[in-house]
Amino acid sequence: MTEKFKSKFMNIMQERGFLHQCSNPEALDAALVEADKTGKPLSAYIGYDATAQSLHVGNLLGTMMLYWWQQCGNAPVTLMGGGTTLVGDPSGKDEQRKLLDLAAINQNINSIKGVFAQFLRYGNKPADAVMINNAEWLLHLNYLEFLRDYGRHFSVNRMLSMDSVKLRLDREQTLSFLEFNYMILQGYDFLELYRRMGVTVQMGGSDQWGNIINGVELGRRVDSVELFALTSPLLTTSSGAKMGKSVNGAIWLNADMLSPYDYYQYWRNTEDADVVRFAKLYTLMPMDEIEKLAKLQGAEINEAKKILAFEVTKLCHGEKAALEAQETARKVFEEGASGDNLPSITIEAARLQSGIALIDLLAESGLVESKGEAKRLIQGGGARINNEAVADLQKVVSANDIQADGSIKLSAGKKKHALVKSQ
Repeated sequence: MTEKFKSKFMNIMQERGFLHQCSNPEALDAALVEADKTGKPLSAYIGYDATAQSLHVGNLLGTMMLYWWQQCGNAPVTLMGGGTTLVGDPSGKDEQRKLLDLAAINQNINSIKGVFAQFLRYGNKPADAVMINNAEWLLHLNYLEFLRDYGRHFSVNRMLSMDSVKLRLDREQTLSFLEFNYMILQGYDFLELYRRMGVTVQMGGSDQWGNIINGVELGRRVDSVELFALTSPLLTTSSGAKMGKSVNGAIWLNADMLSPYDYYQYWRNTEDADVVRFAKLYTLMPMDEIEKLAKLQGAEINEAKKILAFEVTKLCHGEKAALEAQETARKVFEEGASGDNLPSITIEAARLQSGIALIDLLAESGLVESKGEAKRLIQGGGARINNEAVADLQKVVSANDIQADGSIKLSAGKKKHALVKSQ
């Protein structure tokens, strides 16, 4: 591939499929080359609102951009939205987010922190990552002073034309004044980070383009500085599904909210057409190895999916967890065994002795979201106990179903399994 840029980072972004929009790619490329020559790293940030106790796969693309930024000798900044989460980002939303208080937001931030350490190196060296919370400055703003000093630099006409606003209005869905302020606050974050830490680049998904450009223009108008915007494509799977979502909800990055095995299985079930694209974006595999995957055909693609799932899981949860998830999957799908690391629930021995309706147990195990779904699963022939199909809606699971390893294996289809254990 012919390299378009002179800097290592920009070429990686282009080659791996991260590069979607950039406010001034030539100037950013030149700044990166200069930083490499002088040994003075540039700083780039991505903002993460703390709306849940974990990030999900939808946040992973931006985090990988920060990973490559640091690998190329520059300093990543993870900005936690302790302040902006109080407002709520309207981007991509059909309705206002549920508003959280500061205590819940801070609890979420503490829960999220550990994920970044899997991808980024934090410390006190020039290219080490830094985490900062925008509550440090947003909570102490004087509203009238802020409007006077910064509000005048934002055009309402332009704000109304941005997708995050326009799509809501086109669908005649309510957009509160609170949410409308979000893009102003995000623009101000960029200026504040420049002033505090010399941050000159903001990265994010393409749905954030308008918000990021607001910060670029604010920097130019207020401090006469050139800041840069860089976005990645907003990804969907080949079938059109949004990244980070599954039939059972979000694909969380925290192991206590989604087991490494389930995380592995999410990637193992990648659509054939997405394997190479996802390997470029979500793994550290060299490009020549990824190109080999691209040549696989037919049943060989399943091997490529296993490689993808292992590499992505290793990056997020560590090699030990990835190996365990891989081995569990092998036992479950190749040997028909239970596997040591399947998701499990513990049931009181007395309850199991008395017997529990399969419909209830399927719902309790998390294999289905409701008893209605459990009924449809059984009627469709997808429910199994210890690998044996069950067609009886009245089926009761009891201690008699416990296997030699002390557990009962429940299955929903061929790919979703859980263990029931008694205490």
